[in-house]
Amino acid sequence: MANPKLYAGAKLREVRTRVGLTQKDFAAKLGVSLPYLNQMENNNRPVSTSVVLSLAQEFGLDVTELSAGDGERLVSDMREALADPVFAANMPPLADLRLAASNAPALAHAFLDLHRAYRQTHERLASLDEALGREDARARPSPWEEVRDFFHYCDNYIDAVDRAAEHFTTVEGGHDNIRAAAVSKLGNAGITIAFEDSDTLRNYDAQAKTLSISTRAAHESQTFQLVLQVALIRQNALLEATLDLARFHSTEARAIAKIGLANYFAGAAIMPYGAFLDAATKTRHDLEQLATRFGASIEQVCHRLSTLQRPGAKGIPFFFVRVDQAGTITKRHSATRLQFARFGGACPLWNVHRAFEQPGQFLRQLAETPDGVRYISLARDVSKTGGRFGAPVRRYAIALGCEVKHAPHLVFADGLDISRIDAFEPIGISCRICERKTCHQRSVPPLERQLSVNPDTRGVLPYAVN
Repeated sequence: MANPKLYAGAKLREVRTRVGLTQKDFAAKLGVSLPYLNQMENNNRPVSTSVVLSLAQEFGLDVTELSAGDGERLVSDMREALADPVFAANMPPLADLRLAASNAPALAHAFLDLHRAYRQTHERLASLDEALGREDARARPSPWEEVRDFFHYCDNYIDAVDRAAEHFTTVEGGHDNIRAAAVSKLGNAGITIAFEDSDTLRNYDAQAKTLSISTRAAHESQTFQLVLQVALIRQNALLEATLDLARFHSTEARAIAKIGLANYFAGAAIMPYGAFLDAATKTRHDLEQLATRFGASIEQVCHRLSTLQRPGAKGIPFFFVRVDQAGTITKRHSATRLQFARFGGACPLWNVHRAFEQPGQFLRQLAETPDGVRYISLARDVSKTGGRFGAPVRRYAIALGCEVKHAPHLVFADGLDISRIDAFEPIGISCRICERKTCHQRSVPPLERQLSVNPDTRGVLPYAVN
């Protein structure tokens, strides 16, 4: 099968802007004519092999970035937004969406922001009695959604924070010493640490300079909270600088993002990039071995695996998702072509939902999305107790997976017959945009298709999808 042609006009423009060169000078550096460069930047021509090599040699570009980025995310998110009934029969062809994502990503993001504002306005009007009298009733992205999209379109990898965390761990003696190092750093800052029998996982009193950590939390959670507090106190300048670049629309979004960045630092310090990537490769991504070696929880390990997208040293592109018992996605990230629904829950055919039925076990699934891409998915429940009798139990399930082509590098793919076509279960992203015509779990009709309703015939669905 011939390799697909590489169109990366937006990335070329981004590189040229970053190095501050005109089109003429940039073309000279790449060894091509000015008209040829112009055609590549406008996606009228694919990027040639010689240009890819020149980008690597002249500018140190990780060539995998040319095919990465948020193109697939934008296409998936636009398809979901355009499946909204407000657009009715105006769904553009998939080819047009891909052109918009590659040629005009800023316009695509603006469209998504506009649709999100529309949805929020619609929801406010639906509950007018609640919205009346509120001063903040203007349409704008919720702080949570804004932060979610920030990490989503950063590929869930924040280079400056990741490298700072890795440096901190290296200087302090490695990941085996991370808890002691965190306690020492906080002590050097004049902070007294107390481990108390409390429902509150972590509480910092800035005036008294005391940090309380709950003894009811698991050991790895305690360590995580200690390192997170180090990030908030000793890495504040770095976190604030990163937030300045993000340009959030509200102080609430900025505050939520700061906690997210501190969480990112903690995870990256406990599982430093180089050491963690090396261990993941050698153990063939054995989650339990990695959790034991780095003193982390299974969920922390899965989340960290989904962030290994450092240019020049990328790991396997994983997707990672966490859902609650209602099927609502509470965490999501994908470095793969698989993208999750921005609104609503995950596909009910996905094995992540079955994890609640078999607690404490890893469930494996071979799955195929409507676009024909095949994946290996690993799911497990991650129930979190309150640490005392009578405390509520928070029940979640997580899923980690990647494209089936990476199976030789995954220990949990052993024994699966990936050569059989019928071994792969059909899953989707969202019923509204799923193209499968006869799915027995379909909750709503696909909005891109015409329906036929025959009162004299009842099949799996009460209608036929044309």
